[in-house]
Amino acid sequence: MDFPVIALLVLLPSGIAVVIAALPQRTRSLWFPLAIALSALPLAVAGYIMWEFDAVDGGFQFTQDISWFGPWDIAWNVGIDGISLFLVVLTTILFPISLAASMNITEKVKLYIVSLLILETGLLGVFVSLDLLLFFVFFEIVLVPMYFLIGLWGSKNRVYAAVKFFLYTAFGSALLLSGIIGLAVMARDQLGGFSFDFNTLLTLEISSSAQLWFFLAFAIAFAIKVPLFPLHTWLPDAHTEAPTAGSVLLAGVLLKLGTYGLLRFNLTLFPDASVRLAPWLATLAVIGIIYGAAVAIVQPDVKRLVAYSSVSHLGFIVLGIFAMTTQGLQGGVIQMINHGLTTGALFLLVGMIYERRHTRLISDYGGLAKVMPIYAGFFLFTAFASIGLPGLNGFIGEFKVLLGAYLRFPVLAIIAALGVVLAAVYLLWAYERMFTGPVTNEANAGLRDLNGREIAVLVPMAVLIVFLGIYPKPALDRIEPAVDRILDRIEAVTDYEVPEYGSTADIAGGGE
Repeated sequence: MDFPVIALLVLLPSGIAVVIAALPQRTRSLWFPLAIALSALPLAVAGYIMWEFDAVDGGFQFTQDISWFGPWDIAWNVGIDGISLFLVVLTTILFPISLAASMNITEKVKLYIVSLLILETGLLGVFVSLDLLLFFVFFEIVLVPMYFLIGLWGSKNRVYAAVKFFLYTAFGSALLLSGIIGLAVMARDQLGGFSFDFNTLLTLEISSSAQLWFFLAFAIAFAIKVPLFPLHTWLPDAHTEAPTAGSVLLAGVLLKLGTYGLLRFNLTLFPDASVRLAPWLATLAVIGIIYGAAVAIVQPDVKRLVAYSSVSHLGFIVLGIFAMTTQGLQGGVIQMINHGLTTGALFLLVGMIYERRHTRLISDYGGLAKVMPIYAGFFLFTAFASIGLPGLNGFIGEFKVLLGAYLRFPVLAIIAALGVVLAAVYLLWAYERMFTGPVTNEANAGLRDLNGREIAVLVPMAVLIVFLGIYPKPALDRIEPAVDRILDRIEAVTDYEVPEYGSTADIAGGGE
């Protein structure tokens, strides 16, 4: 049997958590440095997987299938394709960064570190699971440490935000579990035995009406996690009250559980319902794009502004997915990565200034560029990336999403493009008020600029932002075979034809 590299990847963070938990109190000063150093191990494993990954293979690689409970076909069934590959890599990048950004935590330090590491195991497990019950277990594992991160180390309204986050996602999880059990029962009726295996479930014959109900159960659960308008109301509170690392990981990875689930399961398991409901999902996505951007403009709290920007940016990803074109799906996947880097960096920057001034109100700042020029440079650079400036990572994702969406929903794509303009408004206006002109508040006059640790946290993200903006080809080459495989399945089992770029009829009429 080949070496179980994915099992190693998923279980390493939990193993590191055990090591940290076992350390005596007298080693307290070593807990964070050791956790940061050891958290590079999952990143190294993810790097190996990316290096060995076959870019032309659209199927799952590094697979491992070990039966746990034969009568119900429950198994440790894992694998990685071009869609999950970069989400895995992004996850392993953000955790060392988040730990390094958390060294100001002084209360319940060991529990904080252990919570982060268990969260990493849960996230990695979600992205590699090919057994739906295993997927659900990891999907739920993620909920617990994030609840404690918000509730124990958040701001003054942290308990309210944590409970709201838990209740919203628990409701979605109940729907998801009911859908998974329903599919397993259907497998028993059609195949003679329960099954939670993803590839086995793809062979089921599901009527159009049944697909609709299954689609809704899965889609509502994932839409809450995205969150998609109008199920987004838990997100601003969770982002605002969470500690800096919690906000980074929530924006960078946790929200992608929803978009990943829509792409991986809704489009493949319920293709007929996906085709029928795509216009509705795309419309909700565009509403979210404009609504999130418009609300961000009027936010007096810079962290809440960035939180609402996530509602807008996640709308682009959902629009790309339900455009159901090669360009749209490619753009949606690469935008998941781009959003994780740019919005994660923005939350880091907001956390850094909050540590100095203990206020997030934009009106409390002004002229920061004069006293914190390095900080101002990083903020402006990241804002440009979030806006989608050509040459930075946000551009290629939004461009491909809008191109793919235009092939099928030209009117929606045109409206969605306004979200790019509004993003420039809320980010650049915030920058103007916080950084330009004279220092308007004496409390800001003596602020220290970024230190070496803070610069070291931001530089890797800045490098990746530039690299993906200038040369996204390696990522797109690995994503395309996987998304084409999904579209081929949809075309094979429905009467849907994927609009191709360059077809005058498709562009003029919007495709199907």
